[in-house]
Amino acid sequence: MRPVVRGEVPTDEFGNPVTFGDYKDARDYLIDRMGDYCSYCEVALHSSVDVEHVQPKSLHPHLEQEWSNFLLACSNCNSIKGDKTINLADYYWPDRHNTMRTFVYPPDLPPQVGTAVEMSEERARATIQLTGLDRIPGHPKFSDRDRRWLKRFHAWGKAQEVLSLLTQNDTVQMRQLAVQVALGVGFFSVWWTVFQHDANMRTRLIQAFAGTAADCFDDFGNTVSGSTDME
Repeated sequence: MRPVVRGEVPTDEFGNPVTFGDYKDARDYLIDRMGDYCSYCEVALHSSVDVEHVQPKSLHPHLEQEWSNFLLACSNCNSIKGDKTINLADYYWPDRHNTMRTFVYPPDLPPQVGTAVEMSEERARATIQLTGLDRIPGHPKFSDRDRRWLKRFHAWGKAQEVLSLLTQNDTVQMRQLAVQVALGVGFFSVWWTVFQHDANMRTRLIQAFAGTAADCFDDFGNTVSGSTDME
């Protein structure tokens, strides 16, 4: 789960904070800030993009147009999370925590709980279950209409293919092309994992994916040690 920076409330041409009469009006601002990717599963959202309420608007109507309560989500993550009562402290959030230290991405498996000593395993598992990131064929709640696992699997294959090509022809142009492929495929965490031995590519990915929280990484593109809390 990519750590992201939403930033302050957008302003209009006069420098005044934008007021969202309809929360859906925040979509383009969120895409500009964080890219058109699901904030949870990281799938690329080339057409269907939902403005996701961290705290459900049905339970907290006063937060329906609140910028700090917005993320972006795919239809699967959004619907699975649904209108559950949310205690923020029970989960890890991509806009609040260094989630690159919370989860790991092995091939052919859903996201797994990481090994950072300062994190709560229970809290990390709850985060995975909140949007069903562990739902793959064989999971009791898996649906054939949920293709997130398949798209993540394809992202793994594409990232490994690009790594192989780059090994054969390592040029600046090839690295630039590799980043463009990653941006089109999505799943930042998968690409970041595949290029774990290439600091230059990791840094390029961090810089290219809009809104990635740079403070969560060191100069070599590795996660910084210490607290997972970005606040």
